[in-house]
Amino acid sequence: MNTPPIETDRLILRRFTKLDIPALFRLLSDRDVNTFLPWFPLETMEEAESFYRHRFEKSYSRPHGYNYAVCLKSDNIPIGCVNVGMEEAHDLGYGLSREFWHNGIMTEACRAVIDLLRMDGFPFITATHDINNPRSGGVMRNIGMKYMYTYQERVQPKDTLVFFRMYQLDLDGRHSGPYMGYWNTFHNHFIEADL
Repeated sequence: MNTPPIETDRLILRRFTKLDIPALFRLLSDRDVNTFLPWFPLETMEEAESFYRHRFEKSYSRPHGYNYAVCLKSDNIPIGCVNVGMEEAHDLGYGLSREFWHNGIMTEACRAVIDLLRMDGFPFITATHDINNPRSGGVMRNIGMKYMYTYQERVQPKDTLVFFRMYQLDLDGRHSGPYMGYWNTFHNHFIEADL
């Protein structure tokens, strides 16, 4: 099943629905939340509806997809999101409403998704974070990911140059060496010795 629901001690991870568009707007219109996300903060409910259609409905129409709304069990209203790309890098991404930061929620949500990915036979996942957002790297380390290298990319649509740290987690015990796609694509890359 595409995006099966998951429960953890505190959370329900499930598909976004049209009823979640107001919660999605609250999350993605927050400038602090969006500082390190690739898109601009949403300005209107219409933009939230469009984001829902293009990002989530499209994903859910495919045979495989991991685009989760992160909800507290107490009310089942989205406070964040976790997704895994279906491209070669299997990139893990996440975002969380500001009032829930520093409570281990993203670590808990990502661990649950990783357990599913392992059962579904994913060989590995990657994740990247802006070097100016070290707390995101903390989540990556908390879920067992290892730093591999740093590279510079021009991020769209914000059109800004960003140094990203790339982390990786092998899931099948057979994958050897880092995923080199970002390294080979972006010429300004290096390994930070003190990480």
